[in-house]
Amino acid sequence: MFEFIRGRISQITPTFVVVDTGNIGYYINITLNTFSSIQSNGNSDDVKIYIHQVIREDAQLLFGFFDDLERQLFRQLITVSGIGPNTARMMLSSMNPDELTIAISSGDVDALKSIKGIGLKTAQRIIVELKDKLGTSPAQKELFAPSHNTIRDEALSALVMLGFSKKAVETVLNKELKKSTFANVEDLIKVSLKQL
Repeated sequence: MFEFIRGRISQITPTFVVVDTGNIGYYINITLNTFSSIQSNGNSDDVKIYIHQVIREDAQLLFGFFDDLERQLFRQLITVSGIGPNTARMMLSSMNPDELTIAISSGDVDALKSIKGIGLKTAQRIIVELKDKLGTSPAQKELFAPSHNTIRDEALSALVMLGFSKKAVETVLNKELKKSTFANVEDLIKVSLKQL
C-alpha cells in the first residue's frame, strides 16, 4: 500500500494529476479540493500527494489528496454501504472536507442530497453511519475555541471554514500581517478576502 507519492507534476486537471517520480509517471485521481490546493501551492516541482490505493479485479487505481485529513474523510466515506471511491471523490469535490464534516455531523440531509449521485436514502445512511465517527474537525475546533487563539489563527480558521485552501490563506495572512497590525479578526478577514 502506498502512503504518499512525492515528485514533480507533469500534468494536472481538475480530476487527475500525473506525478513524475523516479522516471515513473503515476496517474492519480484527485478531488477538486486537492486540485485547488495544488494550484495554490505554486510549486509543481515538489508536490506530496497522500495516496489511497484501490485494487479491483479489472484495475488498480490511485486516489490522491493534498492533506491527510481529506484522505481520512475519504476512507470514512467509502466504509458506508453504497459509497464507492468515485462517489466519495465526487462528494469531496462538491464540498470541502470541513463543509462535508459539518453537514454529516449536523445531520444536514439536504446538503448531502445536493451532491450529484446522492439520494435521500444514501444521505441518511451516511449520516447514520458516520455522524458519531467524525465528531468535530480540527478547523471547527479552532474556530469554536477562539479564546486561546491569536487573531491570525482565528482568521485562518474562519477562512478555511469558508472553503479557501489552508496554504493560500496562510500566504495571504502572512503578507497582510507584515504590512500592518490589526485590532480585531474581522478587519484581517475582510482584507484577506480581497486577496483570495
